[in-house]
Amino acid sequence: MLYNLPYGNTEISVDIPPECRVKVIKPVNVPAAEDEISLIEKALENPVNSRRLSEIADHGKKAVIIVSDTTRPTPTSKLLPSLISELHEGGIEDIMVIFGLGIHRKQTEEEKKKILGELYGKIRSLEHDPNNCVYLGTTERGTPVEIFRPVLEADIVVCTGTIEFHYYAGYSGGAKSILPAVSSNRSINANHALMLDPGSCAGRLDGAVRQDIEEAAGMLGIDFILNVVMNERKEIVFAAAGDHIEAHRKGAQFLDIHSKIRVEPADIIIVSPGGWPKDIDIFQAHKALEHAKNAMKEGGSIILVAECREGYGNRVYEEWLKYGRDEVIERFKSGFVMGGHKAALIAALSKKVDLYLVSSLADEAVRKANFIPATLKGALDMALLKHGMEAKIIVVPYGGSMLVTVIENQ
Repeated sequence: MLYNLPYGNTEISVDIPPECRVKVIKPVNVPAAEDEISLIEKALENPVNSRRLSEIADHGKKAVIIVSDTTRPTPTSKLLPSLISELHEGGIEDIMVIFGLGIHRKQTEEEKKKILGELYGKIRSLEHDPNNCVYLGTTERGTPVEIFRPVLEADIVVCTGTIEFHYYAGYSGGAKSILPAVSSNRSINANHALMLDPGSCAGRLDGAVRQDIEEAAGMLGIDFILNVVMNERKEIVFAAAGDHIEAHRKGAQFLDIHSKIRVEPADIIIVSPGGWPKDIDIFQAHKALEHAKNAMKEGGSIILVAECREGYGNRVYEEWLKYGRDEVIERFKSGFVMGGHKAALIAALSKKVDLYLVSSLADEAVRKANFIPATLKGALDMALLKHGMEAKIIVVPYGGSMLVTVIENQ
């Protein structure tokens, strides 16, 4: 049979022999996409554990709306008009959109235009600057909370985002719009170091990273959030608004029901992050590995299908690749370094499984990152040669949005 996997803005197909035992992992029983704007407006009209944004806005003069950057699939241009209408209804005209870059690169004007849609040039916008942050205090876990000054100076802070599984924050969305999105490098590094805590993993809300994020956001005070869940066609199928914790939990619950899938362990996993922008670079595409790797048998083969048109995607990550695989792992054990952590995680995984990368990168660049460069057909042929024609194969076309867990006692 022919199986299609997203790759950049296109797809790659692979023909898997009929002798193989194949299971395709996709969201289950996802509601049909309604009118997306209606879903957004219903969420705003019925906020979770919160007054309506228009009522909250009545107490402010200046508002900021924090939005995702180009590495995220959040449909910002669909979210903003209704949010702005609510703020206007509450009497606020001074509104600024802030792109929550975290430690990501600056965006091009074309990327900003794509995110803002028809609002580009009609609303003020600003990119986060991690060097212009104000210290608010320190969390119980020792994270210094330093927030982008324009966010701190606003009367009303509104956060937007998409809720998906996240390999150490449990889920994206919610207070992640504050930490890391509009925090200093010092704050981000301290928070991300908590990924070493065993509870900091995909699909958990009680992990150290997530709890630290929400404590930091509490110091600032988020007035309102609007988060969505999307299907594989990037259509909004769920929206929640209101309190930054309770509304976020509603979205996480929806995601669990439809996108947390239990399977028997596989010999071969073929996984795509889900195409652009989730496979923009290895740094982002790596998340799909974390969401799928637990379904892998010891000594199995994982084939990551990711275009990676922007290469490695992080300067520190790339610097760490100059070290040998074992040295990278040992350096990480000596102390957490943001960026270096991905080099170490991929290196460690490559020692347990045959790790292939199907990408647009040069073979040498792929090998340097501890992957085996291959075409999709070539990678599958090599994996089948190792595991046999009756291999158990899992295909995950949207690995950035799914969480694959293993059925116990198998």
